[in-house]
Amino acid sequence: MGDNSFGTLFSFTSFGESHGKAIGCIVDGVPPGLPLSEEAIQPYMDRRRPGQNRFVTQRREADKVEILSGVFEEKTTGTPISLIIKNTDQRSKDYGDIAKQYRPGHADFTYDAKYGHRDYRGGGRSSARETAVRVAAGAIADLALKAILGETFQLYGSVVQIGPHEINRDNFDRNQIDQNPFFCGDKEAAKNWEDYLDGVRKQGSSAGAVLEIVASGIPVGLGQPIYGKLDAEIASAMMSINAAKGVEIGSGFGLSAIPGHQAGDEMRIGDDGAPTFLSNHNGGVLGGISTGQDIVARVAIKPTSSILTPRKSISSDGIATDVVTKGRHDPCVGIRGVPVAEAMLAIVLLDQLMRHHAQTAILPR
Repeated sequence: MGDNSFGTLFSFTSFGESHGKAIGCIVDGVPPGLPLSEEAIQPYMDRRRPGQNRFVTQRREADKVEILSGVFEEKTTGTPISLIIKNTDQRSKDYGDIAKQYRPGHADFTYDAKYGHRDYRGGGRSSARETAVRVAAGAIADLALKAILGETFQLYGSVVQIGPHEINRDNFDRNQIDQNPFFCGDKEAAKNWEDYLDGVRKQGSSAGAVLEIVASGIPVGLGQPIYGKLDAEIASAMMSINAAKGVEIGSGFGLSAIPGHQAGDEMRIGDDGAPTFLSNHNGGVLGGISTGQDIVARVAIKPTSSILTPRKSISSDGIATDVVTKGRHDPCVGIRGVPVAEAMLAIVLLDQLMRHHAQTAILPR
């Protein structure tokens, strides 16, 4: 299996399966001298950690990160950083009955067709368990961006829709995001989602979600105008997340319904003498290059495929069957997708920042 790495100058390579002994990654290109410890990474992991409330999988994993290399006296050395997370609460027996069945919506069929051999326990390599190591790598990227860009840099994500139920933008309060189990900035919507997801779970089904990730304090100039477009790499990063089925930047698909005289983000000179934009329909990116505005990306996450409702499928022997997926699963996998999407955006931004300086900082301008 190839393509287990992401990034150019700042990159990571992940390894491991859902029910294996451990998962982990090698993070390369980390600037030397960055303060880093396991304790600094752990808060990021805790935001994604399963089993914290009834709206996520009840698999009990501590997701404790161990740093094996690349850090000395709590500072990065500039060499590859090896991170490992032990799996401690697997229940492989939950998958014995469906070892040969292809679960609808999962990668079972495609993995079998491609490789001819797969780890069926919890989805193996295709499991969202792998996203824990992305959060660990993203924690390093976020800490580096804060050290480089200072207090002006901020990155946060939230859930703006679960099933058909959207937030009320007028009620959005960023301080509410970590005050409820949904990473929701609208506390009224969060209350409504509790009842909605309780009903979905009792029906043996699941719900999808839309995530919104915002980064502020990004300098002008990140990204390349053709094949290394900042928004294209953000889209690639987000689409690599399990269950992601759509990405939009800024107003996204909504731009197709806006007249051209409104869609283009107009400009003026601000009070500080610098260019300023009057809107941000393009999500902080023009021509593949950052404008200095907020980077805004939204990700559509499909409903969790592992559900108790019987669904029609076939087995690897070609026999028609009805599949019921038992075990512990998120009724809405998009909820825990927020810290994963935050991590992937941080990784893209740090990589693009390093590439920008590698190209433009050689000669005076």
